[in-house]
Amino acid sequence: MLSPTPLSLICAVLLCLPLTVIFTINSPTATKTTATISPSQITKPSKPLTDFNPISPPKSLPLDEDSLFRLAARVNSRPPRSARPKIAFLFLTTTPLPFSPLWELFFNKIPKTHFSIYVHADPRFPYDPPFSGVFAHRVIPSKPAQRFTSTLISAARRLLAHALLGDKTNAMFALISPSCIPLHSFNFTYRTLARSKKSFIEVLDNEIGAYDRWAARGADAMLPQVKLEEFRIGSQFWVLKRKHARMVVGDHRLWSKFKLPCERWYTCYPEENYFPTLLNMRDPGGLVPATLTHVDWRGRFDGHPRTYNASEVGPELIQSLRNYRPRYGDEEESGNDTVLTVRERRDPFLFARKFPPDAIGSLMSMASDVIFKD
Repeated sequence: MLSPTPLSLICAVLLCLPLTVIFTINSPTATKTTATISPSQITKPSKPLTDFNPISPPKSLPLDEDSLFRLAARVNSRPPRSARPKIAFLFLTTTPLPFSPLWELFFNKIPKTHFSIYVHADPRFPYDPPFSGVFAHRVIPSKPAQRFTSTLISAARRLLAHALLGDKTNAMFALISPSCIPLHSFNFTYRTLARSKKSFIEVLDNEIGAYDRWAARGADAMLPQVKLEEFRIGSQFWVLKRKHARMVVGDHRLWSKFKLPCERWYTCYPEENYFPTLLNMRDPGGLVPATLTHVDWRGRFDGHPRTYNASEVGPELIQSLRNYRPRYGDEEESGNDTVLTVRERRDPFLFARKFPPDAIGSLMSMASDVIFKD
């Protein structure tokens, strides 16, 4: 047999190459290549791929407030039906929360699916010890907040915006002060708020000093956005439903007036006027015109409620605070509620203030047997 020469081998390979290419193209085991497809060739799905939501909260929220509030105002006005609605507890403070041990017991063994926490801490003050436990890593970007200015409104709006964007299951938003304590267990508090279809915010009309408050920025400074007859007074501590939280962060019209500096600081309490005025103008029928945070105004005329003495903090005080009935606006018709139904309401106070820091021992000693015993 003759041995093949190199030239004959090359010729053989060249003759077989076309057959190899044809076999590869038609073989079912050949590797497929990726083709380039133009946008016009893509078939759009007939249904959305995910549940609808006006926006999805970004992983990192914007620091400038215009963008923050604009995003928060566009979230869904209702939490997903498939999820348990949460209470967002919004702590507005300038101190390290003296009653954090009591709040720790309040939240103890409660599933995280039931609540969330946000803290606005004025950066001008030291926080030693730092926030820990359920409050750890819950401080939002904060700015100075002080009385007789609109900065307390800004702080509350900031808390609402972060809570709206931070968790789409937040359905109720309770503003809490550092001198505030719970009067009931978490379960009692949750049931009370969850069964209400309305927000709880004190709305008072024709109060003494209303004109002086309205004119604190100048005689006609609030016009035309807020007429005197539209101006309301109420506690700065409220519990808002999600749709009302959106109204607050999305407001520009009234905020353009309430953010103006006051000419007469001694009649300037914007945090007690902005929220009841705005929500009463926008959705009076969606409000229970009462606060669920009790304060003691006896003997006080300086705009600050009474601070309890540590010596009087005991089971009798807690029980008496539970027995008080909230003031419901002017006990007049509110939206779809008749005068009779408003007067028959007896919602429980859920929180109370102002308690002194040195009362923490007494509060902790009766937490299980009194405060959290329903």
